[in-house]
Amino acid sequence: MTTTERLVDVGASQDVPERGRLVVEISTDAGSVTLGIFRFGGRLHAWENRCAHQGGPACQGRIVSRVSERLDDEQRSLGLRFDEDTMHVVCPWHGFEYDVVTGRHPGRPDLALRSLPVSEDGGRIRVAL
Repeated sequence: MTTTERLVDVGASQDVPERGRLVVEISTDAGSVTLGIFRFGGRLHAWENRCAHQGGPACQGRIVSRVSERLDDEQRSLGLRFDEDTMHVVCPWHGFEYDVVTGRHPGRPDLALRSLPVSEDGGRIRVAL
């Protein structure tokens, strides 16, 4: 944390179950910011609730497993499968998906959600702003 950052308590650890999320709005000196906090693989990830596509509320969308296409040796499709090891959040405005761990769009890695440092201590979740 830098000297200009401040830790903000956003909720109890139990508010974000595994594969779950908490969306919170925090007041700052510059206005307010809405965040999505996700837990996946036992770790917390915090993202600004602003889609890189057109500014929609990306963190409030549906949480889904990544869909990938299975290919044979000749690269022919064997159908789609759900990848339970990678979770995405889908922006409700236009369907842009983001990996909840990396914040990146799976097909356009140049598009990503803005990350915020998040920590957990004593049963509380804190975000650095």
